[in-house]
Amino acid sequence: MITTIGFDADDTLWQNETFFRLTQDRFAALLAPYCPADTLHAKLLAAERRNLGHYGYGVKGFTLSMIETAIEVSRGTVPADVVAEIMAAGREMLSQPIDLLPHAYEAVAAMAQRFAVVLITKGDLLDQERKLAQSGLGDMFHGVEIVSEKSAQTYTQIAHKHGAQPQGMVMVGNSMKSDVLPMIAAGGWGVHVPHDLTWALELADAPQDCARFAQIKTLAELPYLVDRLIAAHNP
Repeated sequence: MITTIGFDADDTLWQNETFFRLTQDRFAALLAPYCPADTLHAKLLAAERRNLGHYGYGVKGFTLSMIETAIEVSRGTVPADVVAEIMAAGREMLSQPIDLLPHAYEAVAAMAQRFAVVLITKGDLLDQERKLAQSGLGDMFHGVEIVSEKSAQTYTQIAHKHGAQPQGMVMVGNSMKSDVLPMIAAGGWGVHVPHDLTWALELADAPQDCARFAQIKTLAELPYLVDRLIAAHNP
């Protein structure tokens, strides 16, 4: 019995990766005297992967990884004004307006009329709270969980916290790695909503022959999908 719908935030309900890509292009222009863009992007991704355990997800960790990469590729000679530009780019990311993705408002509203809906997102606490407040979606959620990592244990704990069982929970998101696979591992449903831009560290292969996995093109399909899931398991 489905009782709870979890929604990812970034690149599921609103645009996020777009701003990271634009900032990476700006970063590449600043560091062009020291390193080709493709090499720089690879080194930045490696720094992000290396630093996740220290800084977590979000703009602040990304900014620190850019500074670390700038020091690396310049062999410690990057000028202070370039570092200042990188920091300014990070601050600008933290003030970007919220751009809801198509059908996000309608999907959350439709689910909130029938189920408990919970926002489950990673990232910096203050930034995620700011984005939710500006999104216009906040009042529809029965709960908001900003977590350091999304795992099967995380989803199980969240389900229990909100009076549910993971087997009755559907998680909707653009990340196969964070939104879909661990929710299925917890015993729930993973619904993938692809986004044109998905961070490389969130990519993973879709599960094969899994009855608790579904994919939709846009959030407009979510109410119909949930109806089908309920009908299929309650003949």
